[in-house]
Amino acid sequence: MVNVGITGIGFMGWIHYLAYQKTDGVQIGAICTRNEAKRNGDWTGIQGNFGPPGAQVDVSGWSCYSDIDELIADESIDLIDICLPPDLHAEVAIKALEAGKHVFIEKPMALTAADCESIVEVASQNNRQAMVAHVLPFFPEYTVLRNAVTSGEYGKLLGGHFNRVISDPLWLGKDFWSEDKVGGPLIDLHVHDAHLIRFLFGMPTAVNTRGRFRDDTVEYCSTVFDFDDSDLVVTSNSGVINQQGRPFMHNFEAHFEKATMQFSSAVLADESELSPFKIYDAEGAVVRPDLGSGDPVDSFVMEIQEAVGAIETGQPSSLLGGELARDAITLCYKQAESAQLGSSVSI
Repeated sequence: MVNVGITGIGFMGWIHYLAYQKTDGVQIGAICTRNEAKRNGDWTGIQGNFGPPGAQVDVSGWSCYSDIDELIADESIDLIDICLPPDLHAEVAIKALEAGKHVFIEKPMALTAADCESIVEVASQNNRQAMVAHVLPFFPEYTVLRNAVTSGEYGKLLGGHFNRVISDPLWLGKDFWSEDKVGGPLIDLHVHDAHLIRFLFGMPTAVNTRGRFRDDTVEYCSTVFDFDDSDLVVTSNSGVINQQGRPFMHNFEAHFEKATMQFSSAVLADESELSPFKIYDAEGAVVRPDLGSGDPVDSFVMEIQEAVGAIETGQPSSLLGGELARDAITLCYKQAESAQLGSSVSI
């Protein structure tokens, strides 16, 4: 049984809590938060853009800490689940790894590629696993996509286009745009697709990005990714629009030799719109796979199952590994550099 300590009881801490309740082989043994009400189990103030709202939680069987050092020192805890603000990820992850804990870090891994590399190095030095909670590959549409790549059912993956756009997150204030706090749209938003692109296609050799800026931070951008394999055509759009009527949108179209996969979802001010996942196959048929319950928490259950399996077997996860998450952050910074220069940047 893997014993987990969660630090940071906000929306993602709540979603991880829900997922742990549905995952075998793991249990929560401790939490850490400076909020006294949350330490006493009052999580009713938590709200998010999916899943159920926060509720009263029975914390009587847990150790409830207000100091992260106390959680890290708890010898009963195997894995520290870090759901803190992004600017705290690197410091806490390194402390936990040096204390002999595995870590499970909510994305982004850290705010700089150098900090990500430090986490990877400390994990290796201490024979621990640094895993990053990039949940996108576990959502059903993306699971079908990556499974098709692995199986080769539709031949070679030739490329794709990946979109992820939000309205201005006004509730986050200036921190969202700060490289020292959240990192802006590339680090906080596009990193999902940077991670997926790196997983599906390998590390690009160069990026060519055009962007709009808010002060010195990329607000919205389009990118062409170059690879050693010149047959691959991979592009992305990501960032912020300044109309609040569409809070969130993501979609992709992926091209294989023998099929095209397509999916789109948008949250709108009046009602949400979904273009369900479809496969256009080589025989001219439109295939609509069964994608399961539609409960987004189930994807987090799969993610945590992957993390638990990596710890139990001692084999790093190909999806949650720190090196992959580090490369995603590297890509985001290379895209920002390309947008600033207005020209291609080598990686």
